[in-house]
Formats: sequence, C-alpha cells, structure tokens
Amino acid sequence: MKEEDRLVFFSNKIFVLLIITQTLPRIYAFPNGAPEKVCDTMMPFHGGGILPANSVPPFRIETSSSVVGQGQVLRVYIAGVPNGLQFGGFMIQARQIRPPYEIMGQFNPSESGHSKLMNCGNSVGNSATHSHAGPKAEISLEWQSPIDFEGDVIFNATVAQSYDTFWVGVPSNTVRVVKRDLAPQNYSTPRPRFSPSSRPPYVPAYEQPVTTPMPDDPFYAECETAKICFGIPDGCLERRDCVNVAAVKVRGNIHEFEILCTAKDAAYVALGLSEDDKMGEDLVTECVPQNGRVAMYSSYTSVPPNGNYGANRNGIPHTARLVESSFINGVIYCKVERDQTTKVGNRVFDLVNKKYFLLLASGKSLKDAGVGYHDIIKSSSSKAISLAEIQSLSAASPILLRLHGAFMITAWIGTTSLGIILARYFKQTWTGSQLCGKDQWFAWHRICMVSTWSLTMVAFVLIFVEINGWSANQDRHAILGVITTIICFIQPLGALFRPAPNSKNRPIFNWLHWLGGNLAHLLAIVTIFYAVKLPKAELPEWMDWILVAYVAIHVIVHLIYSIAGCVSDRQQTQKVNAFQMGDMSHHGLRNSMKLERKMDAPFSAFRKGLLGLYIVILILFVAVLVLIVVLAPIETTFKDLQAKLN
Repeated sequence: MKEEDRLVFFSNKIFVLLIITQTLPRIYAFPNGAPEKVCDTMMPFHGGGILPANSVPPFRIETSSSVVGQGQVLRVYIAGVPNGLQFGGFMIQARQIRPPYEIMGQFNPSESGHSKLMNCGNSVGNSATHSHAGPKAEISLEWQSPIDFEGDVIFNATVAQSYDTFWVGVPSNTVRVVKRDLAPQNYSTPRPRFSPSSRPPYVPAYEQPVTTPMPDDPFYAECETAKICFGIPDGCLERRDCVNVAAVKVRGNIHEFEILCTAKDAAYVALGLSEDDKMGEDLVTECVPQNGRVAMYSSYTSVPPNGNYGANRNGIPHTARLVESSFINGVIYCKVERDQTTKVGNRVFDLVNKKYFLLLASGKSLKDAGVGYHDIIKSSSSKAISLAEIQSLSAASPILLRLHGAFMITAWIGTTSLGIILARYFKQTWTGSQLCGKDQWFAWHRICMVSTWSLTMVAFVLIFVEINGWSANQDRHAILGVITTIICFIQPLGALFRPAPNSKNRPIFNWLHWLGGNLAHLLAIVTIFYAVKLPKAELPEWMDWILVAYVAIHVIVHLIYSIAGCVSDRQQTQKVNAFQMGDMSHHGLRNSMKLERKMDAPFSAFRKGLLGLYIVILILFVAVLVLIVVLAPIETTFKDLQAKLN
C-alpha cells in the first residue's frame, strides 16, 4: 500500500470512529453506570447541554419502612408510575435533609446484577448506579443505615428514561434513623404506593442553603414587633440563621417563652433568667429531645464550692407548662408558659417587676439528672430587660474573651519566640554595644520576657473576670493554661536570685531557667491549639494550619541558627589554633582576649539578617492570628462586611 493510500485509510478509519463515538451516546450514555465525578450534582453527562426534565417524574422512590434502626438494613425501590414503565439508567444516594447534607449509610452489593456501588467522597458504597443500560421496570436495593447517626434522611435519585429524557433528584419519603432498640422489629411492612407529586427539584449539595432555619421561618416573624427575640451568634436575627434563639411574649398573666436550636447533634437547648450576665442562681428552662419528642424541665443553677455549676431539677415548683414542641430534622423547638412568679428556696423570680438577663445555651451531652456542658454555644444578653417591654436585644460583648486570646497570642507566639532566639543565639552579636547599661541581647531579651509576663498576667485576669471564677469545664485548655501561667509567673522571680557568673550554682540556675522558659513556651503553644476547639472561642478549624506553619518556621529558624553556631565555633577554634607563637606573651595574649570579646562571632551579618526576616514573619503571624481571634467568628464577620460593601 502506498504511503498516500495508507494515510487515506487511517484518516477514514479515524473519521468512522469519530462518527461512532458521536452516535453511541444517542443510544445510551455511560452504559456501565454514572461516574463518581457526578456525586454532588447527580447530573448525567448527556451531550449538547441537555437539561433534566422539570415535569413531574413518572418514577417513584419507595422504602420498606419509614423508620430504621442504626446499622439496620432498609430496602429501597425505584419503579415507574404506572407500574411497568421502564428506564435505562439511574443513580441513587441517601442524604441528610439538613446541613451539611452529607451522604449517609451504604448500599449492599446487588444480587440481581442490575446495579453497582459508587464511592462518593471517602466512603465506600454510599451511592449506587446501574451496571448496564438495558431497560428495567424496577430496581430493588438494600441500604444499611449508619451506626453513628440519628436523624432524618431522604433518598434522591436520578432516573433516565432515555438519552434526552431524565429526572434529577427524584425524592423518597423521609426516613428516620433511630436508635436500634427504638426501631420497629418487623421490616416486612407493605411497600407504599403513591402517585408522583410536584416535589421540588433536587438541589446539589454545594448549592443548598448552609443554615437552618430558612429565612422565612415563622419563628422570626414577630421579633421586635410582638415579642422580644434574642439569638446567638450575635447578628443572626437579621440573617435569620441563629444557632440558638429565644423569644419572650407576655399575654396577660402568662409569660410565653419560645426556644429554638438548629445546631447539629444538640442534646438540649436551655434558656436561663439571671440577675447578672453570669451563670449561677438562675431559673432555667430546658428543652431536651427524648424518643423523638421534646421534654421540658425547669431547673435552678447553683455554684458548689468546687466552682462547677450544676442545674438542679429537684424542688422546682411546677410553674411552667410545655405548650408546643417539635423535633424535626434535628431542630429542637419548644414553647413554654410560665407563671408570673416562681419561688426556689429563698429566691423569688418575679417576671413582672424585676429585670433579667437572658442566658442561652446548648450542648451535646446530658447528665443523669440534668443537662451537660454547653459545648455548642452559650451567651448572655447584653443587658437586663423587663420581659414586658418589646425591644431589640444583642448578645453580651465578648471583648474580655477576645482580649484574652489576643494577649496570649502576642505573648507566646510573638515576644516569647523572639526572646528565646535572642538569648540563645545572640550573646556574641552586637558585642561592645549596650542598651541601658546591659548587653544588647540581654536588654532585648528582658524586654521581650517582661512583655510576655505582663501580657500573660493581664490575660489571665481577664478570662478569670469573664467566666466569673475558675472554668466550670476542666478541659485541657484551662488546665494547661493555668500551668503555663504559674511557670510564667515564677520565671522572673527566679531571675531576681540569679547567682553571679563565677558562682558554682550558676550552671544549675542556667539549666533551670532554660527549662522553665522552654517548657512554658511549649505548653503555651499546645494550649493555643486546644483553644481552637473551644466553642466559645468561635475559631475556624483552619487556624490549626496557621499554627502548624508557625511551629515549622520556628523550628527551622532554630536549626539554621544551630548549624551556623556550630560553623562559627569551628572557625573560632581554628583561629585560636593558628595564633602565632610571637604573640603568646602575657600581654599579647591578654590583649588578644580583650579584642576577641569586643568582636562579633563569625556570621554576625547572617544572624542579623535572618533575625530581621524572622521578626517580619513573627509580626505577620501575630497580626493574622490576633485578627482571627478578635473578629471571631471570622467567616461570619467577613461575610457581613462583604454584604455591607456590596
């Protein structure tokens, strides 16, 4: 075959293949099932930009039961309406019906061979699709619920009747996942038969709203017009996306309280009436989901001698009544009526004649006879109010908490880091130059450490005032923070009793001083890491990576200085060994030693340059971290600022 004929042959062959590849999708797209890159959108890649049908889908998603226990198996069906209507392709997954809309559970391998499993995200088999594109009248799948989830899910499916006719997000009825011992024992309930309805189309997870309740939630309808509303985090009432929100309405002799919590995994939400903005000696209304319903408890908070707050439900008069409640999609809601007065021991809560702060909190755990720690969110109102006066109400300012964090970051990431570097690597730099009668390195080291001591003591007092005593929750941050503060307090006191340079006890002091400083620095950094996890701090999880970057740079700078110090010492040793014999007289040796003491060690310029760069980097780290702490929650603050600018 000639070269020209060969080229024509191959060109025609390629052209035919292109024609085939263009026509094959007209028959079936992805005959072996949907690719995993459509896990979020559930949109088939059908060429030409074909959009899903917006009509009522002629297919239904059915489940063998509306309730399933954790870790138990539920049968899911995809079928046509009317019965017998066939389809070719499908994709199905179960998702939470509230944020963050995660894919839940996993499907079991199909016995019929008509379906196969998909791995969306990091989970195995959490979605299913068709294994071939042949016609199907019905698909039956087994879905196993997660063992660590309790709440409502909904199955969403994409069903393709033909290449250019498909429906995205065909929904099932809501399925509730409950604890295993609460699940029905018989799963042979008849399959529900229902006609297709005009349900809203599927919205991909990344396009779904990120907060609940929705902006049209009726809870917010009468705020500041017919009832007092107080929500947290601060500013959420305008956005209508509060994590916790409470409302107070007075109707004659009855005070009506509404409480709502949209937090994920909340075990309770509570509203307290207090004469100050601190917890203790308060009348509390607790709303606690139990077995799919919401129970209401009245309690009184007390402060035992150990400083741990407790909510006592015993001995509380029955002056409160649960009027309405719901626990839907993980959202806790209750409406409670209270009498005008409630007497607990010698304390009288008069809702008519006294003003009260509102304390709002929610947490993830319960105790045997009460609620657990408020580890989701907690805040008090900015002022005490008369419950009958309609007014706007904001959260108490967290300024002391923010200042505590800002001072600690400045002290332990800023001044301490710099002070340690100066004391360890700069004793032979700026030789002969003094500040306030002291060597440069010592003067600046002392300035840094005095700043650290002052900032730490002030920050400790601020947080002590903010929480009104010792922390009720003995977490790692609080424990390590106290230990760090104690070591920090002792360090300068020990320096006052520093032995003379020629004292035999001076090496012992040097090691103890070095150990105390470095131990306090290490504990402080670990304590800051634990602060990121505190709900009250409202810090983003990605702040951990900024702290990791700081630690890495600090260690690298230490390594560079250590290597440079070793090289410098070697050069100095060689210089001494090369000293000429003619200068070994008593006066020559003494003059040489004086000269050495007045000269910087080798690589002085390098050390100064690296120090300047390190100071700039430290300032950037401190500035960024302080901004994150002071403007927390930083994402919400940024969004609010962006909205105002727009």
